[in-house]
Amino acid sequence: VPWATDPTAQVIHDCFDHAGKLVPFAPRSVLRHVCELFDAEGLDPVVAPELEFYLTARNTDPNTLLKAPIGRSGRAETSRQAYSIDAVNEFDPLFEEIYDYCDKMKLNVDTLIHEAGAGQMEINFFHAHPLGLADEVFFFKRTVRESALRHDMYATFMAKPIAGEPGSAMHVHQSILDKKTGKNIFSNDDGTPSEAFYHYIGGLQRYIPAAMVLVAPYVNSYRRLSRHTAAPINIEWGHDNRTVGIRSPISTPEARRVENRVIGADANPYVAMAMTLACGYLGMKNQIKPKPEMRGDAYLSPYALPRSLGEALDWLRRETDLHDVLGKEFITIYTEIKELEFDEFMKVISPWEREHLLLHV
Repeated sequence: VPWATDPTAQVIHDCFDHAGKLVPFAPRSVLRHVCELFDAEGLDPVVAPELEFYLTARNTDPNTLLKAPIGRSGRAETSRQAYSIDAVNEFDPLFEEIYDYCDKMKLNVDTLIHEAGAGQMEINFFHAHPLGLADEVFFFKRTVRESALRHDMYATFMAKPIAGEPGSAMHVHQSILDKKTGKNIFSNDDGTPSEAFYHYIGGLQRYIPAAMVLVAPYVNSYRRLSRHTAAPINIEWGHDNRTVGIRSPISTPEARRVENRVIGADANPYVAMAMTLACGYLGMKNQIKPKPEMRGDAYLSPYALPRSLGEALDWLRRETDLHDVLGKEFITIYTEIKELEFDEFMKVISPWEREHLLLHV
């Protein structure tokens, strides 16, 4: 822990029961199991997450709206500055410390950019094995929150922390290697997309809607998934199309990959990677063909994802194929916990309800 005054270690461990058996519903166990399914097929999954987050001014009152933090200039951001170097430089002392901490912790971080929202940033990770990268995402979130506090601001990975601003995602790029040859199975020898590539996309399209509660795990998560807010509303797919839920970026045949754009920044990294790999795995095993490529604006297509936590829970409970791959015990425990959270949320009366309903119904 590089920011600790005294020498301090942080350890991510697996969970075992009294008999020494791996606890199957622990998130890290779920991802490990999905990776083992690929291994049994002679395949090696490779992922690269892109994680978005907001910097905000300190906010100790939950009833007060969040505001962008004050940068080096003494001013807070008020406009969209996507990819602006100057906007990132406003927080150079913070980001220099974050990179220093990541270097000491040997985290696999790559590029930092400014995203579309006021005070919204994105960090990219180098591609690697899913289990190790999920560990690094977990460590990175803790590091960013701690560093922000040391610079008198907050860092939040809420999916939609500020009304009127884009939400925060965790886009996950994924490809599959043949363990014997080391080749990317998404490309044929002549460089064209392979059947495995299309089947993987078909699996994502078939199962993501039912699996959404795993990567949109809170009531706030569904506020992000709305039209024209840089977040998908369906599971259309396309080459380098940023309006779809499943994108295949421009790349060489060796680097052909699929990007899952529906995952929120608030998702558990182990569960998120397990979910997207499980959907692709089922697509290849069942040879599911994808829908035709979306070549236009996917926001003009209907919603194809659940609109609330309660609806998403029902969809997951009905999709037994996912239960078999992710583990029935995990699905049972996860859905029961989320049902309790949803019940707690429904006990809260929001300011919107008091404003629009108190004297008008």
